[in-house]
Amino acid sequence: MPTLFRFVVILAILVGIAYGTMFALVMFVEPKKAEMSVRIPPEKLNPKKS
Repeated sequence: MPTLFRFVVILAILVGIAYGTMFALVMFVEPKKAEMSVRIPPEKLNPKKS
């Protein structure tokens, strides 16, 4: 096998593994849905001008 062809084949295999991993994550992992609230102090909303 010429060196360039071997490099392209190995690169294609690695890309296929990465794509397969991402596809598996999308199909089998469900994100947790939760409501989120953050309190902002009034000083941050209306800063005093100096």
